[in-house]
Amino acid sequence: MSFISDGWYVCWRELKHFIHSKVGVVSITLQPIIWLVLMGNMFQRVAYIPGFPANSYIEWMAAGVIAMTVLFGGIYGGMSVLWDKRFGFMNKMLAAPISRSSVAFGKMFAAAIRSAFQVSIILGIALILGAPMRAGVLGAVALILIAMLLCLAFAGISLSIGAMVNGHETFFAIVNFLTMPLIFLSSALFPADFMPNWLRIAVAYNPVTYAIDPMRTLMITGWDWAIIIPGVTVVGIFTLFIGGMATFLFRRSVA
Repeated sequence: MSFISDGWYVCWRELKHFIHSKVGVVSITLQPIIWLVLMGNMFQRVAYIPGFPANSYIEWMAAGVIAMTVLFGGIYGGMSVLWDKRFGFMNKMLAAPISRSSVAFGKMFAAAIRSAFQVSIILGIALILGAPMRAGVLGAVALILIAMLLCLAFAGISLSIGAMVNGHETFFAIVNFLTMPLIFLSSALFPADFMPNWLRIAVAYNPVTYAIDPMRTLMITGWDWAIIIPGVTVVGIFTLFIGGMATFLFRRSVA
């Protein structure tokens, strides 16, 4: 229980910083909405291409924008580690009678809760713009949980990077190198069937794709377990592996 309670206190500290940063709350809320509105209208004619697997481009890209938001939210979560190290708060946490694992868990879980807030807003905007939610209210809840699971994984990656590097420049260089290929080498913006064969291979091995597919299925098709269960299983295994690795690297790097 002490691991969970200690982790929650760390998580609550991160969330308080998020709530008190009015500019940060507004920016992370508006950015995905801009993506949804602008790109949804710019590429709406893509839906007229024969074989496009949705009635409109908004329907297709809504799950992709959610994944993009979660990915960016998770991958930049490690910045708090750099700030804590710079201002000396990390040393205070490490001197406190709490485990390093609970510090890592708390920061990762805070990123996942922030992502749930963002996803709820994006989903609501997407529904207003005409995207469906065939799986109903429970499907929306399941979608948010899948998004949180994906965010936990990338928050773990970010946490590891933040613990191992000391400069913000190095951190941004690494995370920017990771995020853009993961987005464009997935089914976030376009169906894999519309891509060249070599890109399809990259999409098939991208963990982001396995989160997008069940989220998109919940929205467009409904409870299609043949797609939802394999996708959630892959994302779950990926998150457990990354979470364990992140905790190990964090404990070793801040020792």
